[in-house]
Amino acid sequence: MTIAGYGTWKSPLTAARVTAGALRFDHLVFDGDDLYWSEGRASEGGRLVVVRRSPDGAIGDVTPAGFNVRTRVHEYGGASYTVDRGTVYFSNYSDQKLYRQAPGAAPEPLTEDGCFYADATVDRARHRLVCVQEDHRNDSAEAVNSIVAVGSRVVPLVAGADFYSDPILSPDGSRLAWLQWNHPNMPWDGTELWAADVNDDGDLGALTKVAGGQSESIFQPEWSPDGTLFYISDRTGWWNLYRAEGSREAGDAVLDMDAEFGKPQWTFSQTTYAFIDANRIALTYAQGGRWKLGVLQLDPHHFHPFDLSLQPTDGVRATPRDLFFIGGSATESLGIVRMSLATHEVEVIRSASSDRIDPGLISAAEAITFESNRQPVHAFYYPPHNPEHRAPAAERPPLLVISHGGPTTATLDILNARIQYWTSRGFAVVDVNYGGSTGYGRAYRTRLNGQWGIVDVADCVNAAKHLVAAGKADPNRLMIRGGSAGGYTTLAALTFHHTFHAGASHYGISDIEVLAQDTHKFESRYLESLVGPYPAAKAVYRQRSPVHFTDRLSAALILFQGLEDKVVPPNQAEMMRDAVRDKGLPVAYVPFEGEQHGFRRAENIIRSLEAELYFYGAVFGFAPADPIAPVVIENLR
Repeated sequence: MTIAGYGTWKSPLTAARVTAGALRFDHLVFDGDDLYWSEGRASEGGRLVVVRRSPDGAIGDVTPAGFNVRTRVHEYGGASYTVDRGTVYFSNYSDQKLYRQAPGAAPEPLTEDGCFYADATVDRARHRLVCVQEDHRNDSAEAVNSIVAVGSRVVPLVAGADFYSDPILSPDGSRLAWLQWNHPNMPWDGTELWAADVNDDGDLGALTKVAGGQSESIFQPEWSPDGTLFYISDRTGWWNLYRAEGSREAGDAVLDMDAEFGKPQWTFSQTTYAFIDANRIALTYAQGGRWKLGVLQLDPHHFHPFDLSLQPTDGVRATPRDLFFIGGSATESLGIVRMSLATHEVEVIRSASSDRIDPGLISAAEAITFESNRQPVHAFYYPPHNPEHRAPAAERPPLLVISHGGPTTATLDILNARIQYWTSRGFAVVDVNYGGSTGYGRAYRTRLNGQWGIVDVADCVNAAKHLVAAGKADPNRLMIRGGSAGGYTTLAALTFHHTFHAGASHYGISDIEVLAQDTHKFESRYLESLVGPYPAAKAVYRQRSPVHFTDRLSAALILFQGLEDKVVPPNQAEMMRDAVRDKGLPVAYVPFEGEQHGFRRAENIIRSLEAELYFYGAVFGFAPADPIAPVVIENLR
């Protein structure tokens, strides 16, 4: 064992190895006995491919090279394809057209330019797709969202609301249900579940509101095999499962627990439950920040939770014999998982990583709770760990605080090779589920309402202080990093507090007033709940924008930015770079051509990891063991 200072440890987890073969999974779909999913590949520039697994276990690509199965509806996309009797219908990223790919044939377009499509379901009886359309043909106006039928032509079915999702047909095709909501709500604030009869000619009968409202979030409506409509609602403060019954609009709670069976609908296609048959439902749910799995029997009523080593995070699908889901654990990267209902044995049929990390190298997460502004806050702490190295006895480790994006989302304690990249080099890491995060009930989620830039920042600051007080971090080497909304939290923490000595913003927001005026439709009113109505609250927006208060900065900063980012445009990073440079503080700016919001290309993911490590080494005066291409750091003394 080598004695070496924290941050200088030699690790076998290189940035290239962390990224090698990295896959992102989404949207599991059954077609007969075949299982499909979409697979994002960093090695192919982030391209999304539809993949099929046949009953004999053979896995192969379906969509050909040259196609990227990704939709831009709501900008974040999801549910970009569906399958029916071997024919795949998908949205192609470059032109946003819908394509039809019959078995053995090349894809052929079904739609024209100017509209985006997502969340399609096949209406077999009428030889068409029913899906969400986002119309961008009027450049001078906000995009128009609706539910349409796509057959020989595109026919509008439902319109008038600002947003739609989850159009689903009943098993016999006679009923259509969907979610809709309006500005300024986000789907986790308040949505409505609607349903209508489908007439023989394909038009809809009378539209009926089933559940939901301005302050009730509905998630994942589903028809049971016998034609009963189920959905998840947070009307009690927790996203629980309900069943629509007759004329009772509110419906009946099927399972009432202090647990989250739903998620923030940032993307289409998120699924947390699935019908095994008409009487049994496979359910995934979050408690204490961790995801679990159980089976609910409806009659007689019985819920059986499973004790699994893997957390089921998304994409649950069911057959009478097996459950399938996307899941992982503290020692297993995310993967496509099969669980036998008979034996409860689990099998990872496709891993997100082609390179298994030696379990002896893994820093296991510790769930911690600490106090911030007299409120409990949750986080996962990862101590520095490398069996080949040990730090000098008197030295405490540098601490990297991670502020997750969203901000309405959450971090999990599933193996993340990028976190292990830091811990195996001698960094301590704390991944914070600050107030506003999901997985802890609606009250915890709404702590951020009107308080973005205050609560999240204080919680990250207090996470660092808590670990310093516990002797688990060096008070003189505290860092914070985050992407997107987490980048804003990072910038605000560096500007309005003096706890951290360095930080890294990945496509983060420096001027929330500019964001309120220059972003896509889905998030264009989001800040009304997080900050206040604009322009009425213009002064608050300015007060919480780090770019206007760089005179308060006393920390070094590195910024990473995709130059094709439509969510957080590059000028956000460039304004902050200029302001920090003019202040005379160490600053570096690393832009990436061809990247959007979140880096998808392997070479850029590698570069951003290595550049961030190089930056911290330069700022804190230690030399990383890795050979890293230098980063231009202005004002470094």
